[in-house]
Amino acid sequence: MEQGRAREDVRPSYAYAATPPDARVPGQARGEHTHSEPPAPRVVRRHSVRGQVLDALRAALVDGELAPGQVYSAPALGARLGVSATPVREAMQQLASEGAVEVVPNRGFRVSERGPRELAELAEVRALIEVPVMLRLARTVPAADWCALRPLADATVAAAAVGDRANYAECDRAFHRAVLALAGNEQLVAVADGLHRRSQWPLVSNPATRRADLLADASEHTALLDALIARDLTVVQSLVREHFTGADR
Repeated sequence: MEQGRAREDVRPSYAYAATPPDARVPGQARGEHTHSEPPAPRVVRRHSVRGQVLDALRAALVDGELAPGQVYSAPALGARLGVSATPVREAMQQLASEGAVEVVPNRGFRVSERGPRELAELAEVRALIEVPVMLRLARTVPAADWCALRPLADATVAAAAVGDRANYAECDRAFHRAVLALAGNEQLVAVADGLHRRSQWPLVSNPATRRADLLADASEHTALLDALIARDLTVVQSLVREHFTGADR
């Protein structure tokens, strides 16, 4: 159990970390005594240190900063992020439960190695879940509800335009979650989002998604939204199937 200083900074070395570098959150440092110090005020923060570390590590995975097949120790990653090893281990355990990393006893965590076949299988499962739902929603959801999703589609285009892979991954999943949420099935959204996240991890042979691929994917979001608003079911069906067919590119 780490004790001492009542606050700890998370300073990700990754430029694309999801949390601003000047964010301060509750934490403790090892080896310091606090019995002579007044208790720190109880402050509720939206993101814990562990949450910030988890966001930063997820961004590093998507961006290829943490390379497939490589082993990383919690103390070394903690030093890069400006935190102790404890929240890194906690975040890595979460990533291990998601299949992003594997625990290597006495060494740390190895980033999972994935090939094109796994990515194709994920795309197939996502299509089986999402395509029927999207086609059903295309027939029932009013245009005003689709228009409300325009900022999410635009956000994917903006992230793709600057080649920000980590931010694009978040915006991409946010758009898909919002579409599926219109079905009113929280379990569906959770399962589909987990599959979507796994499909965003880089392959061994292609650790970084190309900017051109991001732009192509983002343009499909915009075109799909246009067709949904116009209730052009023929175009919607074509775009939805194409979107998932190209998901393993």
